[in-house]
Amino acid sequence: MSAKKKPSPTYQLLDSSFDGDDYPLDKPEEACGVFGVLAPEREVAKLAYFGLYALQHRGQESAGIATLENDIIHVHKDMGLVSQVFKEETLQKLTGTLAVGHTRYSTTGSSHKANAQPAVLTTRLGNLALAHNGNLVNTLELRQTLEQRGCNFNTTTDSEMIAVAIAQAVDQGKDWLEAAASAFQLCSGAYSLVIGTPEGLMGVRDPNGVRPLVIGTLDDNPRRYVLASETCALDIIGADYLRDVEPGELVWITEEGLSSFHWAKEPQRKLCVFEMIYFARPDSLMHDETLYSYRVRLGQQLARESCVKADLVMGVPDSGIPAAIGFSQVSGIPYGEGLIKNRYVGRTFIQPTQHMRESGIKMKLNPLKDVLNGKRVIMVDDSIVRGTTSRKIVKALRDAGAKEVHMRISSPPVTHPCFYGIDTDNQSQLIAARNSVADICEQIGVDSLAYLSWKGMLEVTGEDPNSFCSACFTGDYPISIPDDIKRSKLMLEQVNA
Repeated sequence: MSAKKKPSPTYQLLDSSFDGDDYPLDKPEEACGVFGVLAPEREVAKLAYFGLYALQHRGQESAGIATLENDIIHVHKDMGLVSQVFKEETLQKLTGTLAVGHTRYSTTGSSHKANAQPAVLTTRLGNLALAHNGNLVNTLELRQTLEQRGCNFNTTTDSEMIAVAIAQAVDQGKDWLEAAASAFQLCSGAYSLVIGTPEGLMGVRDPNGVRPLVIGTLDDNPRRYVLASETCALDIIGADYLRDVEPGELVWITEEGLSSFHWAKEPQRKLCVFEMIYFARPDSLMHDETLYSYRVRLGQQLARESCVKADLVMGVPDSGIPAAIGFSQVSGIPYGEGLIKNRYVGRTFIQPTQHMRESGIKMKLNPLKDVLNGKRVIMVDDSIVRGTTSRKIVKALRDAGAKEVHMRISSPPVTHPCFYGIDTDNQSQLIAARNSVADICEQIGVDSLAYLSWKGMLEVTGEDPNSFCSACFTGDYPISIPDDIKRSKLMLEQVNA
């Protein structure tokens, strides 16, 4: 992209507003969700809407859809949940043959409307819409490189940098595929991308495939293709899962069908294991099975490693429930529900009173007193990050009459932050990075605490353990992290300049 000011994209930006508050549990914050479809016979905006609706768990800060039809692009994006950002009349205005959608949790770039995706740019070959899941680790270097080439930016996101790099290569004479491949050579980190152009739709994964991206098919004549972060987004629109986009692969979807290009020289799969433990929906497929099945096996392994005498096994809704069921199956201790989740509490426009904030956990989780009273309880959850919510849940169980509370975690201790698209705080804020298991046990107020072993977590995947990124448990980062970025999060590590 030249230093000369580019013409504004030919698109219509539709507006809405959102102002609210959220009450998150003590978990790593989600990645983002991406979706793309090329289907001239269909209402592609509605397909994208429902795909994003199924991916809402991956990001609740903003949502957006761009549709393309020849030289015209329509865009609507704003802060809020998918159902808040889009209405029927909005979707009707998003006409086109191709759609790109995104639901966001910010990891690079703050949370405000300007940083909502898809990123949209104009090139000599027409408009470009890009949706990104992941996080680049060379953002400062990349931005400096692009600025030296005369590029301008409208946001603070690494996602826009990828789009700008592609646009610049197009403006220098490359076609879409050549431009994309050259841009990816400048990028280091995690990126699963859906990119819409006037000629077709791209799906791309970084050489390590840290974040997921799948291909689905619509039973149309001719056959049409869908791209999504997870298979649950295919299910909701009646698409069939075909396969994953491979690490270092670019798939090119046009009206003629699907083509594949392997642009990375030495791809090495390092799928984020936390996708399997927590982030992805339990009904999504990975390795030819639902993640529910894997999470049940995590609980079974956890019971083999750290069972204790108790009257009841319960899971922290919703993510701890499959592991709790597996724990019950192996331990023989009955499974039951001890907490009921208010599934309609997400973002609210009304501020709670201070007293309600202090008793906060009941906004989302309410204990069943008659189930818990006088019982020795094993509470199973998938992770502890900061420990604040775990402590509140334990107190709520004891207030409801639980005689003993034993906590079991279906993953190892989270001791290191993620740099690849998950917001797990600075290392100093991770409770397991600065405390022993015995100290954590005392701080959250349980009678005993045990985590699943790292070996056990990987063993029950049934896959090559070297094909996963588990850096948040080990500090072994598969993609090199620049020292200045390391220092910003690895507060407890010695990082050499």
